[in-house]
Amino acid sequence: MLSLSWPWLLLALPLPLLVYFFAPAQQQKQSQVFAPSLMMLAEQKQSDTAQPSKFTLLLLALAWICLVLAAARPVFVGEPQAITETDRNMMLAVDISGSMAEEDMAVRGRLINRLQAVKAVLTDFIAKRKGDRLGLILFGSKAYIQTPLTFDLATLEQLLNEAALGLAGKQTAIGDAIGLGVKRLQSLPESNRVLILLTDGQNTAGEIDPLQAAKLASQAGVKIYTIGIGADELVVQGFFGPRRINPSRDLDEKTLTEIASSTGGQYFRARNLEELDQIYSLLDDLEEIEVEQQVIRPEKSLFHYPLGLALLISALLFVLQQGWLHSATNFIYTRTKEKEHV
Repeated sequence: MLSLSWPWLLLALPLPLLVYFFAPAQQQKQSQVFAPSLMMLAEQKQSDTAQPSKFTLLLLALAWICLVLAAARPVFVGEPQAITETDRNMMLAVDISGSMAEEDMAVRGRLINRLQAVKAVLTDFIAKRKGDRLGLILFGSKAYIQTPLTFDLATLEQLLNEAALGLAGKQTAIGDAIGLGVKRLQSLPESNRVLILLTDGQNTAGEIDPLQAAKLASQAGVKIYTIGIGADELVVQGFFGPRRINPSRDLDEKTLTEIASSTGGQYFRARNLEELDQIYSLLDDLEEIEVEQQVIRPEKSLFHYPLGLALLISALLFVLQQGWLHSATNFIYTRTKEKEHV
């Protein structure tokens, strides 16, 4: 339906009539210089006697109505639409240290590195987070905010996919990543503050001990879910033939478990792409979403239509006025020449 943002401005519609009826009459001043020119006398007579036509008055009234209507800001209000908002703030802390280059995750029979597997799973996870505010922390030897908490999930996904191995250093600063996540979450209202930390190693860098950082998280009401990624067994070709190795021998599962349990979270082990996908699906069940239904009515501004019409009418009046002046000038000039010949 149509509506006006400022309907009280319609009170200005009768303003020209009030000016016409109640404004004091303007006294014409006689010219101080007498110039007995026939042309000037003719122009003065024409200007004194000329009155705007009814058509001109109609156009002026229509232009005024359009201007007032545009000032009242008409809008088209659409049908009510229900939107869902959640009160969950979630930071994703992703390890991009050198060890994440280990190719022990299989997809369709092809080995990919751990970071590629994380990107593949997180892309789908992020797409399902509509209504949540997500942020992204990347860490290696240093931890830094790649994306602050935002509803713009498309940008967050793009920046995750652009993350490169070793960009933050070759080592792993788990404690710094937790501390940075807590710093970002603790200033928010106490409702579903969640940090999901994914790594394939142990804390080898940084200024904060992971367990001390977990203690700070617990005090700030931040729940941490930790994910240890990496296969338990990998067959590699050696000098004496194929041999089996454990590519996740550096994974500190004990510390990751303590971090999660001390904050009310949980530790998960992702040995392959399927387990990693299941973990992120399970997080939806573990973290209940506080849903708030709101109804909005979309609005489309229409003020430019009456404003444009008023401008067109003004342009038409200008053209008509110019034509009237030209015709009047030609008439006076012709009459003057005729009298000169007489």
